[in-house]
Amino acid sequence: MIVVRELDDPAFVVPSSVVTIGTFDGLHLGHQRLIRVARDVARRARLPLVVVSFDRHPLRLLAPERVPPLIMTPLQRDRVLASQGVGVLYLLHFGPERAQQAPASFAAEVLASRLGATHVVVGANFTFGARGAGRPADLVAMGRDLGFSVDVEELVDDDGEVVSSSRIRATVASGDLVEASRLLGRAYAVEGVVVAGDGRGRELGFPTANVVVSSSYASPPDGVYAGWAWNDSGRWAAAISLGTRPTFYPTDGLRLLEVHLLDADVDLYGQSLEVAFDSRLRGQVAFAGVEELIAQMHADVAEVRVRVGDLEGR
Repeated sequence: MIVVRELDDPAFVVPSSVVTIGTFDGLHLGHQRLIRVARDVARRARLPLVVVSFDRHPLRLLAPERVPPLIMTPLQRDRVLASQGVGVLYLLHFGPERAQQAPASFAAEVLASRLGATHVVVGANFTFGARGAGRPADLVAMGRDLGFSVDVEELVDDDGEVVSSSRIRATVASGDLVEASRLLGRAYAVEGVVVAGDGRGRELGFPTANVVVSSSYASPPDGVYAGWAWNDSGRWAAAISLGTRPTFYPTDGLRLLEVHLLDADVDLYGQSLEVAFDSRLRGQVAFAGVEELIAQMHADVAEVRVRVGDLEGR
């Protein structure tokens, strides 16, 4: 997959393509339906599939105080899109000029002129142009004049409730990672760089990778979770602790994401690590002493083995 940023390559054009467009935070089941429909059209037409999105969430410019926590990092997004057969990810710069652009101007400039769209796939709740004034019906009408057809897909319904990024954020925040993963169609995961810690986990017999994750991203509540971790060095089952380590820091501990890799002791310092959450084991507890904590950690690791099982084939 080619990633093109408008700021880096303002002259980028595609002679002819099939396009789907949106914010695509999380790339959940609803987003995947749009991509699947567009991919099928592109394959039949033997044209590249272009996903159009933005280089930042539009609310960062329009209403910074309302920017939601993001579900995935740009690198996670790129990997998922590539795995779904996307040929080009075109990231428009969302600045004042783009925010003020009229819907008709956007359709003519971006979809028709730059991308040579022959077919565009959008969701039923799609809006575009200044203040979201453009609606799917408007895009259909514009497409007739500009030479492209439009497929408006209904939103994915899940037992009477729409699958959406906001719903997934709320599910993550509640700690129901099983439900979040179901709505995403894959395990909910965070990604960050491994940094040196204070070595306390190793002293207790459970060395951990300390992963720095930006506060800009959605986060489950403090607790201990079963899951996995992976990067180019390997893939491991993991016991995941998220919290302030109240046994050692009752009042002022830093919030840390600590990942104990089962049956592995590898040096990951400075490497990026993706950490996937399978399910929640328990909340954070201030234990009476180190021995009690160690006993619970042994129990946690045993439960992780039960829940995530063998990594083979995952």
